[in-house]
Amino acid sequence: MSKVKTTFFCQNCGAQSPKWIGRCPACGEWNTYVEEIVQKEETGKGSWKPQGAGTKKANAPKKIHEVNYEAQARWITGDPELDRVLGGGIVPGSLVLIGGEPGIGKSTLMLQIALILKGRTILYVSGEESEAQIKMRADRMEAKNPDCYVLSETNTQQIFQQIEILKPDLLVIDSIQTLNSQFVESAAGSVSQVRECTAELMKFAKETGTPVFLIGHITKDGSIAGPKVLEHMVDTVLQFEGDRHLTYRILRTSKNRFGSTHELGIYEMRAEGLRSVANPSEILLTQREEVLNGVAIGAMMEGNRPLLIEIQSLVSPATYGTPQRSSTGHDAKRLNMLLAVLEKRGGMKLGQQDVFLNVAGGLRVDDPGLDLAVCASLISSYEDTPVSEHISFAGEVGLGGEIRAVSRIENRIAEAEKLGFKKIMVSKYAVKGLDLKKFKIQILQVSKLEEMYQLIF
Repeated sequence: MSKVKTTFFCQNCGAQSPKWIGRCPACGEWNTYVEEIVQKEETGKGSWKPQGAGTKKANAPKKIHEVNYEAQARWITGDPELDRVLGGGIVPGSLVLIGGEPGIGKSTLMLQIALILKGRTILYVSGEESEAQIKMRADRMEAKNPDCYVLSETNTQQIFQQIEILKPDLLVIDSIQTLNSQFVESAAGSVSQVRECTAELMKFAKETGTPVFLIGHITKDGSIAGPKVLEHMVDTVLQFEGDRHLTYRILRTSKNRFGSTHELGIYEMRAEGLRSVANPSEILLTQREEVLNGVAIGAMMEGNRPLLIEIQSLVSPATYGTPQRSSTGHDAKRLNMLLAVLEKRGGMKLGQQDVFLNVAGGLRVDDPGLDLAVCASLISSYEDTPVSEHISFAGEVGLGGEIRAVSRIENRIAEAEKLGFKKIMVSKYAVKGLDLKKFKIQILQVSKLEEMYQLIF
């Protein structure tokens, strides 16, 4: 009998070491190394064996201009938000990883996709729930799919046996941390198990052209649990986020080999499932009965989608010695920079003021085109003078107090006009070469913060 071979893995990044060490040299975390049993796979013994695997010839290198490829048609799922985030639909043979907090709606989203994909055989594999629990959730949803099959199993070899019998068009795994392979003698969810199971599913997806969706858990700091190599192996990484106490959920892309990583999908959680929000600007703008101080509307771009969001700020005298600077949904360093510009270039005494900034709707934004709206909101709260509810802003603020042009200004103006705004303030350098006559909305052109202050306040 051969000697059992063990090695140590970092649970944070997946680094390997022959002995236990206190601090990981790769990621710098302390006390993350755990011992796991490693068993090498025997020759010719694999978890997924497509037909003809034993007689397949080794690939020979080709010149790049001799390589032929055919553009594969994407699958339109019927969910416009997921299609947008994936870059236009599901790519055959792709491996997609979706992560999110517990209870955020990952399983609901994947089950809903499995039910609305009509005309295709779907296999939904769950290692966390029984068939009865999945059926209870499916009964609450309006969509019905007679070709959706459910399997409660954690062993990858048993899953592949059912796959060979069923031959599904789409495979959903909920979740990858619950699977275990017989070729690795360690507990489910360990670094080696997650890596081995993902490798088996990736081999299956690429050799059969079957798209595979993996649901993954996340750690307390928000990153996907398991080794970092897991995100390198898959084709697309999606983040499903939002506050569990609010009804809206946001689907983001952090990696996509088949499309842009700047797209955003917004859903509304209901009892019957997730509803796609076609016009998110309407839900991001608070319906107010009266005009309030410290509120300004900014036009931002999230990928190819223009959004109008509400910036709320509160500027008040500091009660304690050190003024507070707090921002929710906005970069805190960017806020400090804008406060310094307002104090140096605008003459505002903000050094002894508490400043609180909030992006309504629970969004996290990093578009510099919101700088002008943030400054207008801060000035409104500081001067105790409201900004007109019929005006929106789109412009970047430089360190010299100048208003700089931002990208896709035409899309931002069109979105503001569609939502009924009468005016939009932009940089005068952004509208050069733009036909302003086709817009019914009044476009205010400014070049410095002083001009914005004079026009608004």
